[in-house]
Amino acid sequence: MLCQIVLFDGFDPLDAIAPYEVLFAGSVAAPGQLSVELVSAEGPREVPSGAGLLTLRATGRLDPRRAGLVLVPGAVGPLSAAADAGGPGGEDTDTVPALLARSLSTGLPALLKEALERPEAIVATVCGGSLLLAMGGLIEGRHVTTNHLGLDALAATGAVAVDARVVDDGDLVSGAGVTSGLDLGLYLLERELGPRIAHAVERLFAHERRGTVWRATGPVPAAF
Repeated sequence: MLCQIVLFDGFDPLDAIAPYEVLFAGSVAAPGQLSVELVSAEGPREVPSGAGLLTLRATGRLDPRRAGLVLVPGAVGPLSAAADAGGPGGEDTDTVPALLARSLSTGLPALLKEALERPEAIVATVCGGSLLLAMGGLIEGRHVTTNHLGLDALAATGAVAVDARVVDDGDLVSGAGVTSGLDLGLYLLERELGPRIAHAVERLFAHERRGTVWRATGPVPAAF
C-alpha cells in the first residue's frame, strides 16, 4: 500500500509528521507492505508550513490512482484574524480558515475528490484536514472529527461532526486534534496490516493509543 501525505501551504507540521513517522515505522515492521511519501498537488517542491520558517519537501505529486491511502493534515495559525492582528488589517492574516480556503483554490480539491471516489482508496485526515474536505463540499453527510474547536464549523458544512479521538467511516478515517495523528496512524496500521504490526510500532514509540475508535455501528446509546 502506498500512503501519500499531502502538503499544502500553511499545513500543520505535526499533523503530517506524526502519522508519517508511525506509518514509516509500520513499513519497516512489515517490509514490502507499506510505503510512505510526502506529496503536494503541484508536484515536487518545498512546501512552507504555517509554523514559522519550517518547511517540508514534497517529493512527488498527489496521484490518487497510485495511492491506497491519502492523508490530509490541517493548517496551523490563529483561528481568527482578530486574535492575531489586534487591529485593522487583520482580515489578511493567515488564519487557519484562510489557509484552508486558499488550498481550495489549487488543484488539490479535484485530486482529493478523485481519491474519495476510488473504492480501493482510503482518505484519512488529521485535525483541520477534515475541514479542508468539508469546505470543498467533498464529505457532506459523512461521519468525521476534527479539533474540538472546529466541530461546529465542521457540522455547518453538512458533514456529521463526531466528538471522538478517531472516527472510522469506512474509506474515510479522521483524527481530532494534532496529536491524534499518532493514534490515527496506529489505528490505520492495525486496520490495514494487523494488530501485531500496530502493537510493535506502539511499543517503539512508547505511545498508547487514546480513546475508542468511533464507528456508526452497534446500538445507539441512551441519554445519560
